[in-house]
Amino acid sequence: MFMKWKKASFFMVLVLMSGVLAACGSDSESNNGGSSGANGEEISGMITAAGSTALQPLADEAANEFMANNPNVSVSVQGGGSGTGINQVASGAVNIGNSDVPSADKLEDEKLAGELVDNKVSGIAFGIVVNKDVTVKDLTIEQIQGIFSGKIKNWKEVGGADLEINVVNRPASSGTRTAFEKTIMQDVKIDDSIGTNQDSNGAVENSINSTSGSISYLAMSYLVEGKETTLKTVTIDGAEPTTEDVANGSYPFWSYEYMVTKGEPEGAVKAFIDFMISDDFAGKVDEMGYIPMSELE
Repeated sequence: MFMKWKKASFFMVLVLMSGVLAACGSDSESNNGGSSGANGEEISGMITAAGSTALQPLADEAANEFMANNPNVSVSVQGGGSGTGINQVASGAVNIGNSDVPSADKLEDEKLAGELVDNKVSGIAFGIVVNKDVTVKDLTIEQIQGIFSGKIKNWKEVGGADLEINVVNRPASSGTRTAFEKTIMQDVKIDDSIGTNQDSNGAVENSINSTSGSISYLAMSYLVEGKETTLKTVTIDGAEPTTEDVANGSYPFWSYEYMVTKGEPEGAVKAFIDFMISDDFAGKVDEMGYIPMSELE
């Protein structure tokens, strides 16, 4: 009798252990379903980003692809300019501040700036763009400085037709403007009293198209898909806003694009930024007029 009870008990233990192992296996398969993070955990959550309108088209495309691969993640991307993005991520209003310049360039508070991490996600060249009526094809840095400082007022002064120059400026909060000031204007001050002021790449594009003799600067991502047929770019000292001329150092007007976070990125935010700089997305980066990080490091 004792032996029969002992065998029965042993059999019951085996059944219970089998059930536990099966349950563990089921949980493991459930946790690994879909896309996974570094620890094999499924990625989920909401990501909010705001800032640079130059980076916005690429961030939008990356968001759509990332959400398609990770259905439990929601990514929202807004514009507003680099300064807005950096201030919003510093205040905790968004997870990511998109910027054309390092965060320290847009934050006067050193303590706040010290809490932020500038994550490079691509490079971008900016083009000097002119209305279709302008016949000038190349400008020196000194000539561009003269135009935006108000010293050069007519295209005939730089080898063009007798046509008044209309300058289209960007606001101080613009990261594209900061890149322009650092790489092109340098120690020469922009005269904001001349011409007009537009707060986004799209608004600049519309203004240049509609105003004879106009000049401004745009992210090259806005000059893909045939837009170069309506907006004309001029070379700078003979160099073009291409990946090749940026990489070899001959074209000066470019910057990194940053996704700024408050502290080191974690979870879904880190996974999204990692996707932005991945080999899987590099082809799209190049296709959309940006420069993959692999070309710059």
